[in-house]
Amino acid sequence: MGIVQKQCTDMIGWITMNHDLKRNALSVEMLNGILDAIKFMEKEKARVVILRANKGSKVWSAGFNIDELPRDGTDPLAYDNPLQKVIRAIMKLPVPVIAMAEGSIWGGACNVAFICDIVVGTKDTSLAITPAKIGVPYNTSGILQFLDIIGAHTAKEMFFTAEPISAERALQMGIINHIITAEELEEFTIKIANKIIANSPLSIQVIKEQLNILGNAIPLSPQTFEHIDMLRRIAGTSDDYLEGLNAFYEKRKPVFKGE
Repeated sequence: MGIVQKQCTDMIGWITMNHDLKRNALSVEMLNGILDAIKFMEKEKARVVILRANKGSKVWSAGFNIDELPRDGTDPLAYDNPLQKVIRAIMKLPVPVIAMAEGSIWGGACNVAFICDIVVGTKDTSLAITPAKIGVPYNTSGILQFLDIIGAHTAKEMFFTAEPISAERALQMGIINHIITAEELEEFTIKIANKIIANSPLSIQVIKEQLNILGNAIPLSPQTFEHIDMLRRIAGTSDDYLEGLNAFYEKRKPVFKGE
């Protein structure tokens, strides 16, 4: 069995992250598997897609696979990175994508969950944005998405502290749509999917695209983008970045010097 499973039944597409051993870390293999599954859903004409982990998972996804982060100053989250491709594919998919979020969500996986159209979780669902723990400069489009969904103050707190927020707080903030018991999670998510399927697919397709366009309607000058890229390069080529990676592998607390 592959680390990403896919099936389409009764117009509901299921994409299951199936790598519990690595806590569904977003490796290139995992991300390419999700991309392949999204293309499969388009061919099968799924009317709703549900992105999930295996039933009973403690971790929905541990985020970007740290083993695959570059050490040579290369942008870890460039435009052509598979994580960015998955995020764009979810946005462009002309049907709603529901994140069935059982377990905790870490790092770049927050970006994947946030960009889904609906998020259903349990009381054990939590979310943490963790690049500061290892000195990773986060990509600009991801930060813009966080700002759009959770607002500046919450985004700053989550980025600066790298601490998880609870399902209850995420519900209050509008990140999670519903908190359901783990036993009822799948049944409840299917009910939402079937309500969507009962509606006009063309209308939903148009509205999803409208919402995406309007949500991204933030004008930034070329000079602003260049300045942001320069800032990210400073962090991505720093000693702190390598210290964060080394500390992770050595299972110790990093000693950051701001250099």
